Amino acid sequence: MRKLKNSELGRLQVEEFKNTVKTPLIVILDNIRSLNNIGSVFRTADAFRIEKIYLCGITATPPHKDIHKTALGATDSVDWEYVKDTHVLVNRLKTEDVVTVAIEQAENAVMLNDFTPEKGKKYAVIFGNEVKGVEQEVVSGCDMVIEIPQYGTKHSLNISVSAGVVLWDLFNKIGTVHQ
Repeated sequence: MRKLKNSELGRLQVEEFKNTVKTPLIVILDNIRSLNNIGSVFRTADAFRIEKIYLCGITATPPHKDIHKTALGATDSVDWEYVKDTHVLVNRLKTEDVVTVAIEQAENAVMLNDFTPEKGKKYAVIFGNEVKGVEQEVVSGCDMVIEIPQYGTKHSLNISVSAGVVLWDLFNKIGTVHQ
């Protein structure tokens, strides 16, 4: 086996990316403090053609060198917007018929491997602060909670890892962008 060169990967240019059909997923970052985590989520969102990222609360916004370090230019391709209050955003998205989903460990959470997206629905997944998780007010306001099953001793994942796991899983289940 031979590793592929970058020129062989068939990557889209930024303008091509902006004009392609997106996966009907929105990512909401609720008070993320690590700039590297923010950049990593942008890069993952680019990989799975996520429709938009909302940066909320204390979550930093591009341009910033530490976001850029891990985003590697994905802040130019992925549509994003800053909204101060996550709870207000969740309520607004619900009025737009977007299903709001906290990614959290909570009562009555649906395990990610058991979740089946409803055809034709758009979903917004909310990832929370590295220490406190998704704010309780936001969790309470969501349509549902999805939990990533974990079987070790820690029962927590870094937010960028959680985003990668959830977005990959939902991308595969929604299946709208496969080439």
